[in-house]
Amino acid sequence: MRIIAGSVRGKKLASFDGTQIRPTPDRVREALFSMLVSRFGGLGGLNVLELFAGTGAQSLEALSRGAATAVMIEQNPYAIKLIKENISACGFDERAILIPGELPACLSKACRYAPFDLILLDPPYHAGLIDQVITRIESLNLLADGGIICAETVKGVKPQLQGMITLLASRCYGSTAVHLLGLSEETS
Repeated sequence: MRIIAGSVRGKKLASFDGTQIRPTPDRVREALFSMLVSRFGGLGGLNVLELFAGTGAQSLEALSRGAATAVMIEQNPYAIKLIKENISACGFDERAILIPGELPACLSKACRYAPFDLILLDPPYHAGLIDQVITRIESLNLLADGGIICAETVKGVKPQLQGMITLLASRCYGSTAVHLLGLSEETS
């Protein structure tokens, strides 16, 4: 895994063994960030939240591309160690915040850094957490007006949205589906 673009382009990230962490492949991350840059007109100055952060690669990619801050939430102790290593290796210690904890329970800890322009959501595919977390994001008002939630699922699965968050776009890359979500027009 590496950072694809921006100030630390090409930086290799700390790797891992086993199946405890399922990182977004470089090609999917590249396509995702291309969509996000197109929608936002760039990532400069954005406030980012990454849930189920894994290695932190998506947040670090956003920071490399100019995001102002990135808050990462992860519960796995091994992943937390990797995230810390990757933050330091990229030199983002001043702009990255790591919150250890289990989701969706600890999501309220991110409120002090809200609102977020971009929320990256990549839960374990078959854990049934995506809809719970999206509902919690909405109830805590974590998403900024005009902000985007990027939810990653296995192909063929879409978030079951209720409330004011709506589907903006979906794309499939192999067995991975990426869904961009935002607040409906009535609230923004």
